[in-house]
Amino acid sequence: MGLIQAAVGSIGGTLADQWKDFYTIPDGLPPTAALFAAVPHGTNAGRGSNTRGSSNIITNGSKILIPEGYGLLLFQDGKITAFAAEAGAYEWQSDDINSKSIFSGGGLIESLVMQSWERFKFGGQPGSQQLAFFVSLKELPDNRFGTQSDIYRDDGYLNAQVGAMTRGSYTLRIVDPIRFVKNYVPATYLQPGQVFDFTDIDNAAASQLFNEVVGSLAPAFSLYTNDPGKNNRITKIQQDSLGFAKSLSSAVENAYQWQTERGLAIVKTAIVSIEYDENTKELLKTVQRADALLGARGNSNLQASVAAGMQSAGENGGAAGMMGIGMASGMMGGMAGLQQPVAPAAPAADDPVAKLKKAKDMLDQGLITQADYDALKAKALGL
Repeated sequence: MGLIQAAVGSIGGTLADQWKDFYTIPDGLPPTAALFAAVPHGTNAGRGSNTRGSSNIITNGSKILIPEGYGLLLFQDGKITAFAAEAGAYEWQSDDINSKSIFSGGGLIESLVMQSWERFKFGGQPGSQQLAFFVSLKELPDNRFGTQSDIYRDDGYLNAQVGAMTRGSYTLRIVDPIRFVKNYVPATYLQPGQVFDFTDIDNAAASQLFNEVVGSLAPAFSLYTNDPGKNNRITKIQQDSLGFAKSLSSAVENAYQWQTERGLAIVKTAIVSIEYDENTKELLKTVQRADALLGARGNSNLQASVAAGMQSAGENGGAAGMMGIGMASGMMGGMAGLQQPVAPAAPAADDPVAKLKKAKDMLDQGLITQADYDALKAKALGL
């Protein structure tokens, strides 16, 4: 028993024109539809007129057309009897020795689905009719996430706990349709006329996924910011949709086994906003100022400060103002003199900027390790 592959790819549509009737996907599906019953099409007068909600029961000799981006699942008495992920035209035969039960399509789908097929496949000759359902293999968009209050995480670069509210969206893909249907889809959606949609607010199973994503945001942010490959910078996250998607996918897998148990994977993310709490904002400002005064940027800032000071002294006028001009006359051999770094006054012993600059110089010279520098930075900033 199983499916006979009549034609693959675009040929399937041409071959379907020769059939009097066949089953395929319903018309007018939303782009977020994940699972739905097959519906019959008819040729000639009835060609192209979908009857949404019609029976998805197929019998021996039934024809089925699978469009690109979809897979076909056949059921009997709650058991999966066939699966096809290759686009094309098929015929169901219960007694043809050339029929097959699975067409996995290659790639990621094949490597994952073959394991599930061996676990869930039908074990005997069918004694009743088959139910046909389509499952989307496309990237499903518009899955939203957001927090109503601050979530907190440990940040390796800032060496502190930071908090923020965030919102955005992610795309989802069903990477193992057999596991997804058997382990997660409620039975109410395995009926004609029903559409399992991840964005449907009345879909309790989809709402559960939303809650799990929100619960995984804090560990996902930690995975991202504490990854040495990301240089521990949270500021990169809004421009790195694939990088954060990998962290979020790992977080939901670790906590809820999305892929191994449900056959689901997060593909891309789009973070709309990140709103840090007040303590984190002040901490970011302090670290940004410290970073700006290190190395070459520190020299540039120092020159700009000297130039601004001399301009202010000149604008003040009078003896006090000219005193500053007179003291700077040794440097005033033209504007070129301003291009050379000017040695600042000896910093106070507790000046954190001076301490950080000295520590950075020692790091650049190999006198201390990165861990030593991070510890000195945390101490200087009072973290």
